[in-house]
Amino acid sequence: MDLTLPESHRALQTSLRDFCEEHVKPHARQWDHEEKFPAGVVKALGELGALGILVSEEHGGAAMDSLAVAVAVEEIARYDGSLALTVASHNGLGTSHIRVFGNDAQRKRYLPKLATGEWLGGWGLTEPGSGSDAAAMKTTAVRRGDRWVLNGNKMFITQGTLGQVFVVLALTEPGKRQKGITAFIVEKGMPGFSQRAIHGKLGMRSSDTGELILEHVEVPDSQRLGELGMGFINTLQILDRGRITIGALSTGLARGALEESAQYARERRAFGKPIGDFEAIRWMLADMQTELQAARLLVHRAAVLADQGRPYGREASMAKLFASEIATRACNKAVQIHGGYGYTREFPVERYLRDAKLCEIGEGTSEVQRTVISRELLKA
Repeated sequence: MDLTLPESHRALQTSLRDFCEEHVKPHARQWDHEEKFPAGVVKALGELGALGILVSEEHGGAAMDSLAVAVAVEEIARYDGSLALTVASHNGLGTSHIRVFGNDAQRKRYLPKLATGEWLGGWGLTEPGSGSDAAAMKTTAVRRGDRWVLNGNKMFITQGTLGQVFVVLALTEPGKRQKGITAFIVEKGMPGFSQRAIHGKLGMRSSDTGELILEHVEVPDSQRLGELGMGFINTLQILDRGRITIGALSTGLARGALEESAQYARERRAFGKPIGDFEAIRWMLADMQTELQAARLLVHRAAVLADQGRPYGREASMAKLFASEIATRACNKAVQIHGGYGYTREFPVERYLRDAKLCEIGEGTSEVQRTVISRELLKA
């Protein structure tokens, strides 16, 4: 078994590390404090190819794979979870839904601008009254000749106010529930479509989050994405890959917490010696390192299975579940190691802890992941 990253992936990793050291690390705390979306940095990441990793060269992308997305997201998350969330969601949700299920005309229109970051993409699934139970959505799309009229609200949408293109899931045949959901492409500025910013989040504060409001939004049938009634089934496929990226984001946060803690343990002195000399601190660092390595292996395994075209849904859920929960544990230990300073904004570990909590919720809660894993396990 070869666990070495391909050269192309190592080059991507190195370029993003250098970029983040210069352009992200010095500013992440301020972005978080001000809830400021770093538009210039996101644009620069687009120019580096980080926003079109899975998109074909024909459409302006890097034509890489899910493993490359995992590598990129982890590398960025080590410095800023919010920025990593932007990269993860843009690559893995809206853009991928169009890339995988769009027709030639839709790919040609949207992917080149999404791949370069000229446009940001969003994905409208969650609603004010439906999160884990996505099939309980109330947004509707009613056919009027060759057009569809969309009405409803989507909540907690990443890139919700700054995105230009959104994949919106809506009920086209409400009586069929999951089998009556269809996806549509909605563009910013369409009559009846508005966006509202959501502020005051616990973490991921410099990631743009918003509510999408659809009031009699008319879209032509050419904006329908995929087959009629297949939206929910396609959504599950998109979510499986999205769980890999959230797993990678989690490992990045855990890694950041570990590296900051190890440095602090070497420098901080108590009772006449570095606190890293104390067994209690060493054991916490050892646990963090062990769990981080295990999480990364789970994430990379799920990514490789996806890239090989093999079943990977269970593995994606396992990776996301384990990585998100060890990230919270690692970040909590990091705050403990930093003591009183860990409870302040002077060190980044408090931000890592706040950011990590989202990973246990987004792309399916930990409880949903356990349901998916156990259901697969108990199949006859």
